[in-house]
Amino acid sequence: MSRIIIPSMAILAVAGLGACASAQAIPEDAPFVSATLQQPAPVSIPVADPAVSEAQDLAGLPTVSSPASIPVDPVSPELRDPTERVARANAAARIEPTRDGYANAVQVYAFDEGALFQVYAAPGQITDIALQPGESLSASGPVAAGDTARWIIGDTVSGSGIAARVHILVKPTRPALRTNLIINTDRRTYHLELRSTASTAMASVSWRYPQDELIALQAATSTQAARAAEPTLNIDALSFDYRISGDTAPWRPVRAFDDGRQVFIEFGPGLDASTLPPLFVRGEDGRSADLVNYRVAGRRMVVDRLFSAAELRLASPRGREVVVRIEKTGRVAR
Repeated sequence: MSRIIIPSMAILAVAGLGACASAQAIPEDAPFVSATLQQPAPVSIPVADPAVSEAQDLAGLPTVSSPASIPVDPVSPELRDPTERVARANAAARIEPTRDGYANAVQVYAFDEGALFQVYAAPGQITDIALQPGESLSASGPVAAGDTARWIIGDTVSGSGIAARVHILVKPTRPALRTNLIINTDRRTYHLELRSTASTAMASVSWRYPQDELIALQAATSTQAARAAEPTLNIDALSFDYRISGDTAPWRPVRAFDDGRQVFIEFGPGLDASTLPPLFVRGEDGRSADLVNYRVAGRRMVVDRLFSAAELRLASPRGREVVVRIEKTGRVAR
């Protein structure tokens, strides 16, 4: 048995027509009006510019400045105010007293150029600032303080000669004072900051000098190296039968001796090896003189041969040749 399937839309259309016919009947004599269906006017739809749309979308977002638009201080990017930079540099340069720095009641600072050494004082007490032994104050204006009205500052000297030591004495007139102190000497400049308290005061302040210690260590090392380079001598084999004569000169030897193989010509202390004159050894005929090589070990000129007579020759500033003779008085070993 076949079935006929009627589309639902057709059923709905028929039902709708029936409902309209029952609701309002059209008279048969009604005039026919021809209705003209008007086409809708064209609508203009604007097409959005992608660039404009993107700009409008981003308009509501918070703006972020590019790195190029941020002003940067070329001197110190982290601090724009120069006074803040000065304050930070001064704070970093301050050196405070430490427990390990005390030797009894003396605070011993390690001297550092440009450091701001802190000194604490109290009314009614004197703080002694001791300089390096042998150091002297400059000729004019050696000691200067920022506040000379409320701080009493003087100087004195202990010891004498190379052991003389300058002492700067400071005393505040009341607590809660701060000022700076500059001391100029023939060796260096000290920068100090003075602070007064109600009752706590540093009895004495002094320094040790790492740079001077390094120079002394290097000099001692050089001396030890020079001594190590000196040849080992057999005391029993030494012969001092040499006579030194001739002109007087700063480089004139003090003595000469040999060990049976080499001749050692010794000079006074403080003589620069680069200023030693050439050495000429006379031949057996006593007339000819040959220039010979030598080496320097400490204060001695070492000649790797024996001779009966030799001369040290060097032209003086006036052009005259200065000659010092070294002669063997005993028999020369062959």
